[in-house]
Amino acid sequence: MKKIGLFTSGGDSPGMNACIRAVVRSAIYHNVSVVGIMRGYVGLISGEMMSMDIGSVSNIIQQGGTILKTARSKEFRTKEGREAAAQNIKKWGIDGLVAIGGDGTFRGASDFNEEHGIPIIGVPGTIDNDIRGTDFTIGYDTAINTALDSIDRIRDTAASHDRIFFIEVMGRHTGFIALDVGVAGGAEYILIPEVMTDIDKVSQLLLHGIQRGKNSSIVIVAEGDEEGGAYKIAEMVKEKTGIDYRVTILGHIQRGGSPTVRDRVLASKLGAGAVELLIEGVSGVMVGEINNKMEPTPLENIWDGKKEIDKNLIRLAEMLSI
Repeated sequence: MKKIGLFTSGGDSPGMNACIRAVVRSAIYHNVSVVGIMRGYVGLISGEMMSMDIGSVSNIIQQGGTILKTARSKEFRTKEGREAAAQNIKKWGIDGLVAIGGDGTFRGASDFNEEHGIPIIGVPGTIDNDIRGTDFTIGYDTAINTALDSIDRIRDTAASHDRIFFIEVMGRHTGFIALDVGVAGGAEYILIPEVMTDIDKVSQLLLHGIQRGKNSSIVIVAEGDEEGGAYKIAEMVKEKTGIDYRVTILGHIQRGGSPTVRDRVLASKLGAGAVELLIEGVSGVMVGEINNKMEPTPLENIWDGKKEIDKNLIRLAEMLSI
């Protein structure tokens, strides 16, 4: 392994730059050169690449986003697109790839590896924490802390105006963010895709709170809740209770910002781990961390089933919301 290609793909997440830094520095430590690929699979197809050295990753560990940019590529989903990417790999003399991203990134990586035999290691970078094979994904810790800070601020306003706020957080398919920030933020109710939403139950809980003198409440809604987003759910609750409400959608604010200590450390460990796996001749896996131990998981196992949410945390949220 003499030269490694590196790219970020899909949605950005805080800590991606820390991971890029770790890949570049650990590769150079092992006398392996690094090629940075811009805009994920888009750059792999177009040949938008550059050599990277220690200086190219200086002073980026604290930065959010990704210096390599990111994009989604429809063309890479075709055999023709992957063939064009393979030709650029050969042109640049790249012996292996490190792909930082989520589920879609790993599906593309698996197809590429299978068709062209190019060694590739995936690193889980997504705020959703919905990737199997790792306890936490790069960016998740920062995202929940960013969301929690906003929720705490909104609670001040809710208390000042005696209002109920429905706050929508990211989580199109999973409720990891919503559940964690809901418990940490003392939410009166948390709505996630993994649990069927009961509008009657939400309404009764909020009415019960008002009856015992509670004048403000926070309801956390994951954007992927089957009943729809926060606006729709809030309106359904109002129809049943007559309670006035306000809605706040946190949106992409959860993706940005300087990564937390935990995300910087995790990104550094996984980035260096990906390089060492390639050097050892391992391919077609994602490197994750489970119980503080680095664990490789075959890429095809990542989407073979859904990462389960903590049922004990769901129970705890119900207990504490009375």
